[in-house]
Amino acid sequence: MRIGELSAVTGVSSRSLRYYEQQGLLQSRRRANTYREYEPSAVEQVAFIQDLFSAGLSSQVIRDSLPLAGYTPTETDCSALLTRVREVRDELARQEQRLAQRRQTLDSYLAGEATPRGILAVPPQQAASGTAD
Repeated sequence: MRIGELSAVTGVSSRSLRYYEQQGLLQSRRRANTYREYEPSAVEQVAFIQDLFSAGLSSQVIRDSLPLAGYTPTETDCSALLTRVREVRDELARQEQRLAQRRQTLDSYLAGEATPRGILAVPPQQAASGTAD
């Protein structure tokens, strides 16, 4: 199938498909007229790539993951790759925790339970009247 057909079937732009190829995530053959020709299995491979991008993995990690999914042959040990994927997952968990802490801090400010350091607290009645002594 040609790039436009693969794009239509997968919902992924032709530009993205060319990027996947450039990054070594997807392969095509060139026809005599220089058009790209993809195997039917490319549809599933593109879905796999999209899933891993949406999970926050880099193109390098995705490229290294292709043998695990059976898209490229391998005789290498995949344990280092699995370790890298776990590291990415753990970093996402740390980011989620930091975001939750930030949200909790902002909620405390908005509820009047706390004020940012360096800001003098203004009693609510003075803040409402616009006068501060």
